Amino acid sequence: MKCPFCGYEEDKVIDTRQIDEGATIRRRRECLNCSRRFTTYEKIESIPVMVIKKDKSRQPFMREKILNGLMRACEKRPVPVSELERIVNEIESYIYNSTQREITSREIGEMVMARLKELDEVAYVRFASVYRQFTDLNTFMAELRKILDEK
Repeated sequence: MKCPFCGYEEDKVIDTRQIDEGATIRRRRECLNCSRRFTTYEKIESIPVMVIKKDKSRQPFMREKILNGLMRACEKRPVPVSELERIVNEIESYIYNSTQREITSREIGEMVMARLKELDEVAYVRFASVYRQFTDLNTFMAELRKILDEK
């Protein structure tokens, strides 16, 4: 680290602390040349993940949107919020751990539906009916038949 006072490139770390709930590290340093002290901050560089919508527009990934959709699908169902949080955490982890910086809304929707199907079939059908835009009763019934055939 280059000293901001004299430009010397060697220093020693006097103190290290985590701040912002561990997202940032604050270090007090002392220049080995002029003995002056200065503070540096280390922060994880976050590259936003963009979601490609059906109309090809892009917007930043927001976990809250997934959670809101899940909560609407599970309204009045015996599904604990902790399970919905777990699903969102799994999907968010998958997205941020992948090397891609863009993901389609379709991929996210499919991940949500796969997890909802295991958790609560009624919530799954509710979510699928909005996500897949069921336009008539026949489409709705076809999805129900698929669920029944899998059993």
